[in-house]
Parts: sequence; C-alpha cells; structure tokens
Amino acid sequence: MARKKRRVLQEFQAPAAEDKPKKAFQDEFQSTVGKKIEDVTKQFEGKGRTITYALAAVAVLALLGGIFYVWNRRATNAAQTALGKAIETSQAVVTDSPLPAGSTQKTFKTEKERAEAAISEFQTVVDKFGGAAGEKARYFIAVNRLTLDRPAAVQELTDLSQKSDEVGTLSKFALAQAQSGDGKLDEAAALYQELAGTQDPILAKDTINFELAKIYEKQGKKAEAADVYFNIAKAASEAKDAEGNPVPLSQTARESKEKVQELNPEKAKEIPEPAPPSPLG
Repeated sequence: MARKKRRVLQEFQAPAAEDKPKKAFQDEFQSTVGKKIEDVTKQFEGKGRTITYALAAVAVLALLGGIFYVWNRRATNAAQTALGKAIETSQAVVTDSPLPAGSTQKTFKTEKERAEAAISEFQTVVDKFGGAAGEKARYFIAVNRLTLDRPAAVQELTDLSQKSDEVGTLSKFALAQAQSGDGKLDEAAALYQELAGTQDPILAKDTINFELAKIYEKQGKKAEAADVYFNIAKAASEAKDAEGNPVPLSQTARESKEKVQELNPEKAKEIPEPAPPSPLG
C-alpha cells in the first residue's frame, strides 16, 4: 500500500522550546506555516506575567504570584507538548510495508487506526489541559473523526465554526470542505464566501477564493469561477517585493492562471506575464 501522510495546517505545529518574538501569521496554504500555537502559548504566558506582576506589587502575595506563574508556564508547555505529539500521530504514515531496521517512525496499517489513535491523544489534551490547547485539540478531533463518523464530525465542526477565533475560522474552512465533499455545494459556497469576507483571516484569501472558484465550477458557474481565478492570478502576477522585483507565483496563483486559460482563454491574455529576471541580478 502506498504511504499516506495527512497534510495538516502548520499553524498547529508544536512550538519551539525557546521563547521567540511573536510574528504576524503569513500563509500560502499555502506558503504556510507554523507559528499559531506558539503565539497562543505566548498569549497565555503573557496573562501569567500580568498576574505575577500585579501580585508582586503587594509584598505579602509576591511569592504566591511567583509560584502561580511558574505553575502556569509549566502547564502551558506541557499542553503544547502533548498537542504536538498528538499532531504527529495524526500525520503518521499509513502503510502495511515493514519499516527499515532500526526505524522509530510511528506508522499505522489503516487510516481508521491512525484516526482512532490521534483522537484518543487529542482527547487527553482536552481532558487534562483544556484552555487554548484544548480548543485546538477539539478541532483536530473533529477533523480526524471525518473518517470514522462523518455526521458526528460535521456536527462538531459546525459547533466549533460558531467561535470567533482561529479555531472557529479553521473549523469553518474544514466544514466547507466536508460539505463540498458531500455534494452540498450551496452550503459550502456560503461558508467560503463568509470566510472570504473576513477582514483578517487565518487562511490566505487566495486559498479561500480558490476553493470558492472550485465550487462555482462544480455548480456550472464557469464565468463566476473564471472571474475568481482571474483575480487571484492577476494580482499575483502584478505583485512586487519591497525592492520592486516581481514576486514568484505561488502554486495557488499558478493553478488559478491555468484555470483561467482553460475556462476563458481570451480573459487569460489580460494576465501580465512576469518580467524576465535581470541579467545583473
């Protein structure tokens, strides 16, 4: 059996052990990437510092505040470590082929076995730690449950999608993908449109709009799909970096350009071709 490995949003990768400056999330879902759990950890730790500093202003409670902060920091790090290990399980290779001698890589024979193991680990995070890590674990539980009990998973994603935070956004995107897979195209389109209208989405707008265009294609709305693909490709083709040089097209932009050429060849001619690189570098 061919090896399979689930692609998971990198914003849920386990954070580095050392503290790093908080950076704004950028993505390609893209070019993508893995700082969201670390950011949430720092936000939680920041609350611990606030409490500690407030208590330090009162000499009698200073020691108590310090103890609370150390406990809070340890609990947060432990939660992120547990979450990271559960994510690794959810991404483990599915294969019935033997691994090379000495390999310690975790594998499963079926996707069902992998999903069950991952859900168990994520549930432990929910039960033991709760908080931000627990909410992210709930998202992963719902996503993994799609292969085991789809109706229950869809309901869990629906509930989580009502939240106004990162988990809510990602759950709404996953719900839209599930609805699309189930042939509920109108429901999926509505979710993508809602996500596309978000001012500061967790996912790149190009990713959301690309999925919306795919829905339009399935609905037979080729003109609408071509327009969305065109907007993605044209904006990417015109993009410049800080020094005024053309920005290489992302995979999403390249595929959008190909889609415009397929659906509306005349409109595709309006997409500017990237300038050739300067021989001077």
